[in-house]
Amino acid sequence: MGSSDRLFSRQRTVHQILGGGLAADVILWRQKNLTAGILVVTLAAWVVFEISGYTLLSLSSSVFLLLFTILFLWAKSAAILNRPSPPIPHLHISEEVINEAATLIRYHINALLSIFEDIALGRDSEMFIKVALSLLLISVIGGVTDFLTLGYTSLFIVLTVPALYERYEDCIDTYALKSYRKLQLLYIRFDAVCISKVRKWILEAKKFR
Repeated sequence: MGSSDRLFSRQRTVHQILGGGLAADVILWRQKNLTAGILVVTLAAWVVFEISGYTLLSLSSSVFLLLFTILFLWAKSAAILNRPSPPIPHLHISEEVINEAATLIRYHINALLSIFEDIALGRDSEMFIKVALSLLLISVIGGVTDFLTLGYTSLFIVLTVPALYERYEDCIDTYALKSYRKLQLLYIRFDAVCISKVRKWILEAKKFR
C-alpha cells in the first residue's frame, strides 16, 4: 500500500510516529511483560480505589505520610545507633530543565491561543467544528464517569488501540479513508449551505454600519 493510500498520507510506520523508543515498544506490545505489568498494576490500583473508597488525594497523602515517617524515624535511629542514614540521593532540579519545560509549556500555550483566536475571529470553520465536537465528547464522557475510571480507560485505549491498528493497518486505512472522503463531502456541503450564508450575513451587516 502506497503512502497516498495511508491515513493522512503518512510515510512513517506507527512505531516511528510514536517515537521509536521504549514508549513506542510498550504501546505496541513489543515489551509484552512490561505492557501487561502496567495494565495489571493500573487495574489493581483502580480496583483498590473503587473498593476502598479512597480518593487519589487521600491515598497519596497517606502514602507520603507513611513514607516520610519511616524515613524520619530511620534517620533518627541511625544517628543514635551509629548506623548509615537512609540512602536518599540529592534531589535537585537544574535551571536548564526548568527553562526547557517552560519553553515547551509556552509553545503549547501559544499554539492553543492561536487556535482560540482563529476560532473566535471566524477564520477556521473546520477547526471550530473539531473543537466543538471534542468538547462535546469530553462533556458527555465527564457526565457518565469519574476521573479515575476515565484515566484507566484512557490508558487501556493507549495500550490497545495502536497495537490493534498496527496489526490490521491496511484494512483500517482503507475503510478510514473512505469514511474521511465522505466526511469531506459532507463538510463542503455544510460549508456551502450554512457557513457561507453566515459569512454573507456578517459582510452585509458590516456594510450597513
